[in-house]
Amino acid sequence: MEREDGPRVPVQRAPRKDAGSGSEVSTDAGTGPGTGTDARPGTGTDAGPGVADGSGAELRFGVLGPVRAWRDGAPVPTGSPQQRALLAALLLRGGRTATAHELIDALWGEEPPSQALAAVRTYASRLRKALDPKVLVSESGGYALRTSAAALDLTAAQELAAEAEKLRAAGDRTAARARLAEALDLWDGEVLASVPGPYAETQRTRLEEWRLTLLETRLDIDLEIGAHAEAVSELTALTAAHPLRERLRELLMLALYRSGRQAEALAVYADTRRLLADELGVDPTPELSRLQQRILQADAELARPVEEAAPAAATVARPAQLPATVPDFTGRASCVRELGARLATAEGHVMAVSALAGIGGVGKTTLAVHVAHEARPHFPDGQLYVDLQGAGSRAAAPETVLGSFLRALGTPDSAIPDSLDDRAALYRSTLDGRRVLILLDNARDAAQIRPLLPGTAGCAALVTSRIRMVDLAGAHLVDLDVMSPDEALQLFTRIVGEERVRSEREAALDVVAACGFLPLAIRIAASRLAARRTWTVSVLAAKLADERRRLDELQAGDLAVKATFELGYGQLEPAQARAFRLLGLADGPDISLAAASAVLDLPQWDTEDLLEALVDTSLLESAAPGRYRYHDLVRLYARACADRDEQPPSEKEAALSRLLDFYLSTAARVYAIERPGDRLVDHLEPTAYEGLTFTDRHEAQDWLYAEANCLLATVRRSASSPGTLRRAVDLLWASLDLAESGANSKEYEAVATVLRGAAGRSGDVRAECRAALTLAYVHHHQGRFDQAEREAEDVVRMARSVDDPLPTCWASNARGAIALYQTRYEDGDKHLTLAIAEFRKAGDRAGEAAALCNLSRIRLATGRKEDAVRMAQQGVDMYDEMGHALRGANGRYALGLALTESGQLAGAGERLREALAVFVDCRQRLWEGMSLFRIAEVDIAARRYGAAAACAEKALTVLRGIGGDWRRGQVLTVLGRALTGIGQSGRAQVCWQEALDIYEKLSVPEASEVRSLLASRAAA
Repeated sequence: MEREDGPRVPVQRAPRKDAGSGSEVSTDAGTGPGTGTDARPGTGTDAGPGVADGSGAELRFGVLGPVRAWRDGAPVPTGSPQQRALLAALLLRGGRTATAHELIDALWGEEPPSQALAAVRTYASRLRKALDPKVLVSESGGYALRTSAAALDLTAAQELAAEAEKLRAAGDRTAARARLAEALDLWDGEVLASVPGPYAETQRTRLEEWRLTLLETRLDIDLEIGAHAEAVSELTALTAAHPLRERLRELLMLALYRSGRQAEALAVYADTRRLLADELGVDPTPELSRLQQRILQADAELARPVEEAAPAAATVARPAQLPATVPDFTGRASCVRELGARLATAEGHVMAVSALAGIGGVGKTTLAVHVAHEARPHFPDGQLYVDLQGAGSRAAAPETVLGSFLRALGTPDSAIPDSLDDRAALYRSTLDGRRVLILLDNARDAAQIRPLLPGTAGCAALVTSRIRMVDLAGAHLVDLDVMSPDEALQLFTRIVGEERVRSEREAALDVVAACGFLPLAIRIAASRLAARRTWTVSVLAAKLADERRRLDELQAGDLAVKATFELGYGQLEPAQARAFRLLGLADGPDISLAAASAVLDLPQWDTEDLLEALVDTSLLESAAPGRYRYHDLVRLYARACADRDEQPPSEKEAALSRLLDFYLSTAARVYAIERPGDRLVDHLEPTAYEGLTFTDRHEAQDWLYAEANCLLATVRRSASSPGTLRRAVDLLWASLDLAESGANSKEYEAVATVLRGAAGRSGDVRAECRAALTLAYVHHHQGRFDQAEREAEDVVRMARSVDDPLPTCWASNARGAIALYQTRYEDGDKHLTLAIAEFRKAGDRAGEAAALCNLSRIRLATGRKEDAVRMAQQGVDMYDEMGHALRGANGRYALGLALTESGQLAGAGERLREALAVFVDCRQRLWEGMSLFRIAEVDIAARRYGAAAACAEKALTVLRGIGGDWRRGQVLTVLGRALTGIGQSGRAQVCWQEALDIYEKLSVPEASEVRSLLASRAAA
């Protein structure tokens, strides 16, 4: 039930036909100031209400306010103030050519800049691009606009004024007044607002004089039709604004006299005579003096033309203005209770004010109206309601609302004062001692509603707004969120019908999820389905599944989600609108302040100001301190705005490129601080935008895992563009910790798969090689060794073809570790020996240490225990020398295995626990689980079966969802041994049977070992 209007575009009219002759009504100098239109051929003065550019779109122009242009109702940028001055000068010539000299004189007068001619040409070129080359043409050394006369708001005003003159002459004063009011409504603030130059100043004065003349004519008609009482307040304000304009004083005197206020009418004359004498040294005009004499004489001809009854005394009225509540109101039970309890406390206490805020379409008005109806028994003296139009371009003026409220409360027009303060005071006095509920719907800000608050005990105000009213003292603030999934489904079902939804519940859930659980979107979707009996819920769900079409699908009748968002967007300042558009391009569940700064290319403090302003308008949500997010539908709308409005279009790609640079630069620093001496960061793609810096490893890790979802989403989005593909691949490589973390492993694998495919399709072998490397590591960590080997083999082949040495080193190291798990020890020894040599050649000591530790495990598996201990210790020493804590833990892990097999159980347990502590600290869940598993093996060797069982159980918990089935089989096997040691042979058998099922499914040699364990258990 949100009532919101779109941006106002001046109404244009085609020339009207005279009913008698069939000829067009002329617009001559006697009607208005004119535009200089001479109806010369080629100007299109006989066209319809607009002018079509080269694309067939209709152009309109406005000068009765800021100089503006619209194409099919959408604003067209008109550039700098001087550029708008050029456009205004051409528009007001009505199609005649303006020479360069005339335009220079119009823009700068007698003191043009040295480059004035070049500037005029530049402005004309920019306008031609913005409008259309066929609209702004060059001829005879100057420029002209080929537009229809009716495309200009000034022309429309002239036509309306001419028609009003004819109607008044024909005796139809009511219709004449309506035409004049329509003409005056075309003014939108100061004429040619902020347009510089002497020509603009002259035109501004001329058109303002004409506006006042039209206003005087309309007020004269008001008095003719008996609306003198209503005219008094307007004339009072006008005479204050234009004190030397005697015609306005004359009309005010007549209006006061006809309203029975003879003394005030005479006082106006006395004030006027004194002012003219003091300011100009002249007497009032003869017309004003004659009117004074007629008032003194109580001239019968001055009597009001329509006999009116004497003003009646104020009556006690009980307004009941609340709109009807919706019959299918759903959910919001806690909000209804909270607001209802608040309103119920108004009696006998200080006025209660509750302010509901939320995104457009979230159901603020619906909820407020429902709560207000339930609270009616607490307010027996009435309920007032107003739509304040705060989301539109013309919010309701408080004084106008107060006038309406006072009338509804029984105050006669003649008793309603003119000023805002006086009306607010009378309003509060009228409410004193009464119990009235005021519903102020769709407020713009706190300043708009403060005069409308009753301020007395017994009354209450309920406010809805897209802005959080944090500056409204004493208000109870309620932030209205979207519906819960259950509430959303319930609303959808109530509109569509239980029978249709029951059989397609999953599809219905998909529909409300696609609507983002936004009540307006759900109502529109459900209404469309209810009106189409041949559609199923699945058909609607399929239509909404397409994000590109979703907003277009969410409209029914005069309800449209896009239109609701458009109102809020239209109120944004240019910098806020740019931020709204560009931030919507970023994927991920939310965005940090630092990442948003990269997107906008602004300092963080400026970015924060913009984002907080968007939060205040409910177009953006504050997910947590320093983090922001869009509602799903608002994000789609923001992207549509970016496609439509962002200029130049390349700025979208630039914004996303800066975001990718930010993540890559920052992830590289995280990698470097965690892995000192590792050469990967020297081989990444360069970035143009700097990322964050960190003071310690924990801060860096916190950033990486906090940004994981957003980072991976950015990588996925960047895969589709050749210009960002390589950086996206390198970002994934630098974020390899996410593959081992558990929480992000599946998404990391999905993104790596997308990158591998995108790189292959693009023909970029270097990018494909590196993407394949990340995928090889993913398969390795998940225990899919065959797939990992195939990817690593491809990496070696591709890396050599493009001379990319680092992936070759990494792939050789990975192939050695894979061979270890597949018991291909000779192959593993060969791959790792090669990897050590390649890492040394590249000067990568961290990589060399990793290969040494892996080779240690190959030597251990082939019975060369002393070599295994020596190599693992060498790797640990290298890591410690570099201060490489994380990979040092991997070295200690390998050393612990070698010591275990060598019978040095105390040293093995110590090294493995050291490794475990680092893995826990670095959030490496895969290696945390594997360290617990290896500690359990040490405990079994030391016959500490209870401790072994505890460690194995922890390992199963930590490795849930990561590490793959093969590693789970290993842990289950060891857990079975530990359980046997503590006498729980039944549980041990279950563990071994599960491990056997896993191994047989994988067809790995470990199955024979487990069969032996089960056989020995059966024999016992």
